[in-house]
Amino acid sequence: MRPLLYLATFLAVIGCAFWAYRENYATQAALKDVSRLQAEIADLRDALTIQRAEWAYLNRPDRLRELTTINFDRLGLLPLEPTQFGQTGQVAYPAPDVPVLLDTSPVDTSGTQESFP
Repeated sequence: MRPLLYLATFLAVIGCAFWAYRENYATQAALKDVSRLQAEIADLRDALTIQRAEWAYLNRPDRLRELTTINFDRLGLLPLEPTQFGQTGQVAYPAPDVPVLLDTSPVDTSGTQESFP
């Protein structure tokens, strides 16, 4: 009986060692994936910061004003003024669609077969 118990214990230890070995490598692979994803996120954040800086640089008011002046003949752009805006009451909204009734003859609901003139 003792050798059977020793064999079962030995097999259980081997099984636990194999499981721990596989879990160790799976954990290391997951940690590598996490670090790779974190590096990719950091690179994307850096790229986004650079793009925001470029956007701010390209949308400087003095640069846009200069481009508007240079291309005035071709574009015809003028500066915005408060008089160019209207009130909401001046907006002409389209009339809502009114459903058309197709049959306007009266309907007999009394159960008799009389017709209406």
